[in-house]
Amino acid sequence: MTNDSSDDLFPEVHNSEEDRVINQRCSVRTQDGHCVVFVSRMPMAQYAVGDHMSEALAMVNLVDQGWADQNDVAKAFGCSVRTLRRHQRRFEQGGLAALGRAGGYPRGRPRMPSVRQQSIQQLKARGHSQNEIARRLGITVRAVRKTLRRLGWKPQTPIQPELPWPSSENAQPDPAVLSPAAASAASSAQAPDRGEDPNLSAFSKTPAGSSAAGSLDTDPTDRSLDRLMARLGLLDDAPPLFGSVSSLPRAGVLLAIPALVQSGVFDGARQVYGSLGPAFYGLRTTLLTLLLMALWRIKRPEALKEHSPAALGWVMGIDRAPEVKTLRRKLARLALFQRAAQFGQALAQRRIAGHGQAFGFLYVDGHVRVYHGRHRLPKAHVARMRLSMPATTDYWVNDLTGDPLFVITAAANAGLVKMLPGILAQVRSLVGKRRLTVVFDRGGYSFKLFQQVLAAGFDLLTYRKGPCRRIPRKRFHPCQTRLGGRTTTYLLADQEVRLQKGKLRLRQVTRLAEDGHQTPILTSRRDLSAAQVAYRMFDRWRQENFFKYLREEYALDALADHQVVPDDPNREVPNPEWAAVDAKQRQAQARLDRLQAEYGLEAFANLEKQRRTMRGFRIAQSKLGRQIWDAWQSVEQLQGRRQKIPRRVPVQSTRSEPVVKLAPEIKHLTNLIKMVAYQAESALLRAVAPHYSRARDEGRTLIQSALSSTADLEVTQSELVVTLAPLSSAHRTRAIAALCEELNASKTMFPGSCLRLRYTVRQPA
Repeated sequence: MTNDSSDDLFPEVHNSEEDRVINQRCSVRTQDGHCVVFVSRMPMAQYAVGDHMSEALAMVNLVDQGWADQNDVAKAFGCSVRTLRRHQRRFEQGGLAALGRAGGYPRGRPRMPSVRQQSIQQLKARGHSQNEIARRLGITVRAVRKTLRRLGWKPQTPIQPELPWPSSENAQPDPAVLSPAAASAASSAQAPDRGEDPNLSAFSKTPAGSSAAGSLDTDPTDRSLDRLMARLGLLDDAPPLFGSVSSLPRAGVLLAIPALVQSGVFDGARQVYGSLGPAFYGLRTTLLTLLLMALWRIKRPEALKEHSPAALGWVMGIDRAPEVKTLRRKLARLALFQRAAQFGQALAQRRIAGHGQAFGFLYVDGHVRVYHGRHRLPKAHVARMRLSMPATTDYWVNDLTGDPLFVITAAANAGLVKMLPGILAQVRSLVGKRRLTVVFDRGGYSFKLFQQVLAAGFDLLTYRKGPCRRIPRKRFHPCQTRLGGRTTTYLLADQEVRLQKGKLRLRQVTRLAEDGHQTPILTSRRDLSAAQVAYRMFDRWRQENFFKYLREEYALDALADHQVVPDDPNREVPNPEWAAVDAKQRQAQARLDRLQAEYGLEAFANLEKQRRTMRGFRIAQSKLGRQIWDAWQSVEQLQGRRQKIPRRVPVQSTRSEPVVKLAPEIKHLTNLIKMVAYQAESALLRAVAPHYSRARDEGRTLIQSALSSTADLEVTQSELVVTLAPLSSAHRTRAIAALCEELNASKTMFPGSCLRLRYTVRQPA
C-alpha cells in the first residue's frame, strides 16, 4: 500500500495570502486589485487598492459599529492605533471628505528649515518661553514643542551672580559698567517711537520727570528696554513706571502701601536676601506682587490665570504682573537662601519697635494644617474636626490686639509643652529684658513648663487643667473692668493655690458661668485685678478668630508647594508593636473584669439551701472559674510581653519608605507674606475705626471693599494721585475719605520710586 500525500486525512490548512483576519468575525480579502471587508461572511465594504479614503472609512466603520476594536483593526490594515484614532476624529469633524487627506506631511505647508530649528534652540537656550519663540518666528507653539523634543533639548539652570542691592533704587545705571551696545541704547533711549495700542489708550504720556529714575523706558505699557537691561545683567529690579489711567480695576489696594512700607517688609527683605540677581521681576517687585495678591484675595499663584496680567501690573507700576511660572520660580529662588526664619525675625523686630505697647501680653497657640497628599506624615489632633490626621503644626505668637508677631513650624507636630521654651527664647531675643505675660491654653499645662516660664523672666496666664475642688457659691463676687473700649462684668472668686506639693504657688481666678460651670484660671500676675485676669484669658479667642479668618480669606492651610525634604530618621515615635500588644492586653483585662463580675454576681445570688459551703459553690461554677483562670493567665502573659517591647523606637524602623516632611521654606515665607498683609489690613482698620461706627462688626469688610475698588491714577511731577471710586453708601465713602486724609499725612513714597502717594475719593455723580 503506497502512502500518497494527497490522501492525507489531516491536510495542513493555511490562510491565503490574500486574506487578512481581523478577528473571529471580521476579515479582509484582496483580489484583482480590490479589497472586500467581510463581517460574519457578509461583505460590508468594497474599495480599490490604493483608495485610502475608502479604506479609512472601512476602518472607522468597523470600530464605530462595534465589530472590532482599534488594536485588531490597526494591525490588520498595517497602521498604528494613533492613525486610526486620527481617522475617527477627522470623520467626526468633517465627514467623508475629511478622510481624503493624504498621509504624511500636509501638502502646501512649508517644512521647517534647519535654520529655523537652530533659531528655536538658540532662543530656548536664552530662556525664552515657547509662546515667545512661536510669536517671534511666526509658527505654532505645538511646532516649537515638537521641534525641541526632536532635538533632544534639555533645560539648563542658569547661574545668576549675586548683585548687591543698589544704595539708591532710583539711581541710573553707571555708563562705566555698561557694554558699548548697552551704553548706546541707554543714551539713545529718550523717547522711542512705539505705536499706540488702542486697547491701552487710557494711559497718557508720562510727564517729564514723573517716571521713576533708573528706568530707560518712558512708556508705562512697554518696558522693553528695562527687560533688555535685565537680560544683559544690568538691572536687578524693574523700577516702577506709572501712567495716568482712569477706572483701573483693583487699584484701591494702593491704600495699603503706607502700612506695608511701615511694616519694614521691603527693608527687611533687602537686608536678609540682598538681591535675586539680574531680573526684571526683582526682590521688591516679587514681594509687592505677593503682598498685593494676599490683599486682593488671590490665594494661590495659579489663580493669577483668572486675571489680566497687564491690569494687575499697571497697579504696581510695571507693564505686566509676573505670571504663575515666573512667581513660582521666584519663590523657589528665595527658598534656596534658607533665610525665611531670619526674615521673620527682622519683621518681628520692626514690629516691636513700632508697636511696643501692644506686647505686654503675648498669645501663643498652635495651628494644625491638615495634609491630604500621598506622602506619609506624622499625625496631629485636629480640634476643629475632632480627628487625628496627617498634618503640620505651626505655632503663632500674637500680640495684645490679636495681630501676629511671628510663626514657627514645629518638628513632627511637637506639642506646646516642648515648643514653648524655644518660642520664649526667641521672644527674649526680640524684646530684651522686658517682663511679658505669656497666655496659652491647656495644651501647655505642665508644672515643669510653668517653672521654666517663670525662671525665664516671664509671667504666665493659662487655664487650670484636670479635676479641682469646686468653690462654694458664696465666695464669688461680681467684678467689673473696662478694657478694649467696653465694660465687662464677671462673677469671680480669687484665691492662692499651691501646686506640686507646695513647690509652685500661683494665683487662681475662677469664673462662675450662668449655668453653674466654673472655669479656673492660673496666673503669676498678682498686680492685676481679678476682672483683668479673666478678660485677658478669655481674650485668647482673638487668636482663634485670627486662625479662622486667615483660613477663609488668605488660604492659610493651602500648600505653597508639594515638595518634600528628608526628615530625621532617628526621631523617636510610639512603637506600633507595643501599641498592638497593649491593645490586646487591655482587651484581655476587660474580659477578665467581665468574668470576675459575673462570678461575683453568682456568689451574691447563691442560695444556701443548694450550696451551703464555698467548696460546693466552686464545684458548681467550675467552668466559669476555669475561664477566669485562663483570662488571668492571658493578662499576665501579655503584660510580660509588653514589658519587653520598647515604647518608642526610631521612625525609620517602623516604615520601609524614606522618612520625609513637607519642605518648610516656601510655606514659611508665604506665611510671613500673609502675616504682613494681615497687619496692614489691621492698621487700616484701626485708622478708619474712629470714623466708622460699625468698625467692630464691619470694619474688615469695609477695608476689603475699598482695597478691591477701582481707582483713577494721575501722575504729576512728584506725586502719584490715587482717586478712589465711591463706595456703596455715603457713610462708607466718608469713612474711606477720612482714611485717605490720614494716609496723606504719612507722606509715603511708592516703593522703588520718587513719587509720593496722595489719596482722594471721587465725589459721587
